[in-house]
Amino acid sequence: MTNKTDTAILRLALPSIIQNVTVPLLGLCDVAVMGHVGGAAHIGAIAVGSMIFNVMYWLFGFLRMGTSGLTSQALGARRLADVGAMLRRGLLVGVGLGLVIVILQVPLRSLALALMRPTADVAQLCLPYYNICVWGAPAVLGLYALTGWYVGMQNTRLPMLIAVLQNVVNILLSLALVVALGWGIRGVALGTVVAQWVGFLTALLLLRRYYGPTLRRHPSPLSAVFSGLGRFFRLNLDIFLRTLCLVAVNLWFTSAGAAQGAMTLAANTLLMQFFMLFSYVMDGFAYAGEALSGRLYGARRTDELSRTVSRLFRIGWLVAIGFTAVYALAGDVLLRLLTTDADVVSHARHFLPWAVLIPLCGMAAFVWDGICIGLTRSRDMLSACLVAATAFFALWLALRPSLANHALWLALLVYLVLRGLVLAALFRRRTP
Repeated sequence: MTNKTDTAILRLALPSIIQNVTVPLLGLCDVAVMGHVGGAAHIGAIAVGSMIFNVMYWLFGFLRMGTSGLTSQALGARRLADVGAMLRRGLLVGVGLGLVIVILQVPLRSLALALMRPTADVAQLCLPYYNICVWGAPAVLGLYALTGWYVGMQNTRLPMLIAVLQNVVNILLSLALVVALGWGIRGVALGTVVAQWVGFLTALLLLRRYYGPTLRRHPSPLSAVFSGLGRFFRLNLDIFLRTLCLVAVNLWFTSAGAAQGAMTLAANTLLMQFFMLFSYVMDGFAYAGEALSGRLYGARRTDELSRTVSRLFRIGWLVAIGFTAVYALAGDVLLRLLTTDADVVSHARHFLPWAVLIPLCGMAAFVWDGICIGLTRSRDMLSACLVAATAFFALWLALRPSLANHALWLALLVYLVLRGLVLAALFRRRTP
């Protein structure tokens, strides 16, 4: 059983890790293209435009997570009509929210630019990028729902293939439109939008190819699609609020670093890449936890669920120890790979030990999040994040006068540890 469980975890986790690693490539490609044909303002416009959509779409991440947990439970219980209803419900909400963004694009654009306050030349260049990219919202949010459904169906291979295809289309089209045709920032935006729609339409075609017969054999009436909207939104409201907590902590971390000067901001930005790299890998195991825990919970196979949770953590600790060892031994090398500025590297070394501890402090939070999504315990995720975020802000405010940036990093690590500890306590209390 142990070997089979490990195989199932890795079969789901590895494609998700590859998919996660491709995510930043979309933005990196846009920046790289404009960096070779445009100036600093063009790069800044891409950065601002990408940030607007990244934050917006991150807030709607509940579409993927909520769809995944409910689908995996229905699959485990062999309620295949409910599986189909969950698919249609997720697509209805995802594409619907995307259309709302398109309709409200002008006030949303004004609000975003007012909050980010870019310089006048960057804002002017950002307008065509935003005005084109906003038309990809229905495709992006529809794909969120489809990706969650695929994960719930224990299939992470198809989302991986779709993500790779999106990147290939984006890179080739952006190069053709910008370098060959000279369309500038509009070419970058159009390449991004086309890649998003290609990904969404490909996901629909793969859905028909691999799951069409099953869905037709177990049809879900429209009434079932709408009758489950209440539970869907209740579950996703908790996930949405929890995401707001994550956004608040991340934005405060960046803002607090910036308030200490450009050098500290640069050092923190470099060291946060250690966190991002680790998160791409651990998110893969969180996806595996979503799919497996939801299916086993739906099938009422509690003993196997307990074994799977145990194996997830065993593998998680091995991964965390491996990352910690790499960061401890090669952290300085990684910093010098990220920048050639010797002063920034020297300043970042003062805070490197905190970054080395990120994997050990954060692993449990990632794994428990995945398990809770599979069990649809979104309220537990929200509770843990509220407790941890409160501790983060309290520690920072209390220790800032004496520890400065060290207080910020200590608060971040405590925040990660508390998320894992609170979720572990809630899981044990609610699991017989």
